[in-house]
Amino acid sequence: MMCLYRELFPSSRCLFIYRDVEKVAKSVYRSTMVVPSVYLIMKLGKLSGHLIKILLNLMGFNGSDFCIRADNDLALGVVLSAVITSVYLDSRRRGLDISAVCYEDLVARPLDMCRVILEFCHLPVSLAELAVKAFDLDSQRSSVLAKSIIGRFKEPEMTPQIKAKLNELLKKHGLPLIGEPGIIEGTLTCS
Repeated sequence: MMCLYRELFPSSRCLFIYRDVEKVAKSVYRSTMVVPSVYLIMKLGKLSGHLIKILLNLMGFNGSDFCIRADNDLALGVVLSAVITSVYLDSRRRGLDISAVCYEDLVARPLDMCRVILEFCHLPVSLAELAVKAFDLDSQRSSVLAKSIIGRFKEPEMTPQIKAKLNELLKKHGLPLIGEPGIIEGTLTCS
């Protein structure tokens, strides 16, 4: 799909935004509390890893690489993060001109990172201050995924046992581990 966009818009720039995998997992868990279909997937995924595999295949990914039983509340989010990050890394390795932005960097240094992103996209860096103002709004404010709604749900605990199991999956795919700096290849920085 991305190749089609590159063909149609050859001067466009491709960015992949990623987030700390543990934060993704906790966010996905909270979203399951308000999206019944995802809640059902999470519960059924605890019974069999084949369901996760089938769903990923239906989404266009290779689910056989991620056929694990989601036996804890954080597994689904880690699997989703791992799948998407793996696709990004594979795309880079196959020659697609794509770079990444770490969400935590963007939040920590919004003005500097907006300048880096705008420069990367060959857009006027003078738009950075305007871009930063967008951070003041909840992009999901009119949906069930609004911070004011999902923020009320308690996050599941990351026990040492859960962390070890999830890190096995991440390590298998060459991805940053939970609890370690998670900078991936091709990440834009302002330093």
